[in-house]
Formats: sequence, structure tokens, C-alpha cells
Amino acid sequence: MNSGSKSGLVYSTDGGRMCPECRRVLAQCVCKTTAKGRPAGDGVARVTRETKGRGGKSVTIVKGLALDPVALALLGKQMRTACGSGGTVKDGMIEIQGDHCERVIEELKKAGHSAKRAGG
Repeated sequence: MNSGSKSGLVYSTDGGRMCPECRRVLAQCVCKTTAKGRPAGDGVARVTRETKGRGGKSVTIVKGLALDPVALALLGKQMRTACGSGGTVKDGMIEIQGDHCERVIEELKKAGHSAKRAGG
């Protein structure tokens, strides 16, 4: 077996599930701690309005926030409440139904984030 391959031990009766990257027990995995660093983003939130693939309905999208998933979900909830509409948090982006770019930028600035309008 090639030592560089991804195949190998995935479960041990002694420790339980094993990490496929570092080959340690998941509780002692070093991959999680190195990957947990700062999330992608430069700290400037970019607010855009998008209609592609949504049947002509517009969606306000917030990208570029360097927050962990829990904080991003909490901020998404606050944004949806402030706009009075639905939405979701997917792939590190906040999506809010409708065209609420200006209101979202105001709320982000109130929350202490730097935000700017991107796109047309």
C-alpha cells in the first residue's frame, strides 16, 4: 500500500473513528485545529443583489465576512429580522430574499462590520 494514499484505517475499536488526513483518533485530530484558523475573507462584507437562477426573484447576498459558521448564522438571523424577510446561510454567504442592499449595509455597519456595495 502506498503511504501517500488516502486509503487506510477509518475505525479502531480502541479509539473509534480515525481522521483520514492525519491518521489519528478524531478527538486528537490535528487537522481540525490547523484548518480552524481564520475563515476566508478580508473582513470587508460585499453586499450584492442577484437574480440568476431564481426565476427572476432578487436575493441580497452578503459575502466576505470572516466569521465562524455559528456567528455567521447568528448574523444572518439578525439581518433577516431587520429586513423582515426570509433567507439562509450557505457556503459562508448570507442570502436574504428580496432587494435589501441598503438596509443590510446599514445593519452591518451597526454591528461593527465594514460593508460596501458590490456589483451594479
